[in-house]
Amino acid sequence: MLNTLIRWRIAAFERRYGYDAGYLHELLRMSRGGFFRFARATALAQHRQDLPLAAWYAAKLVATRAEDCGPCTQLVVDMAREEGVSDAVLNALLRDELEALDPDTALAGRYARAVVSHAPELGELIESVHQRWGDRGLASLALTVTGTRLYPMLKYALGHGRACQQVRVGDSTGSLVSLPRHAA
Repeated sequence: MLNTLIRWRIAAFERRYGYDAGYLHELLRMSRGGFFRFARATALAQHRQDLPLAAWYAAKLVATRAEDCGPCTQLVVDMAREEGVSDAVLNALLRDELEALDPDTALAGRYARAVVSHAPELGELIESVHQRWGDRGLASLALTVTGTRLYPMLKYALGHGRACQQVRVGDSTGSLVSLPRHAA
């Protein structure tokens, strides 16, 4: 009975976003306990305190792109648009044009990029993030970057990460962006 309800909720999510969550169905089939542990861990990606929405989504998008070549990235873009992040911001993030962004969004994008690539400037960026948003803002970005990467990592770990695709922002065909594997 519980598995049926969970499958129904996953299917509703798939329909809402046009997203294949077959890896979640498979995890539930393989191990309901494992599924619940994963579900609890992914709550990390939803934590946002003291951060502007666009900055938070910048970190999510950069983190997702580090692990994914399309479907999960498209999902983050769609969710960001649904919450009101502008197409211009999303296109700039997908094209890694951080200089085109407002300072807050660019800072979050640079921070996430440094985290996923283990860049030497990470220490300076941590200090900048801390100065801009304090303890809670830094914690939010750190948890978001970490938690967001869990989804595509699990997808690939279960063998479902084979489909690369162009990412569309809005309805414009001019907004299609091809992502190289592990772009960050």
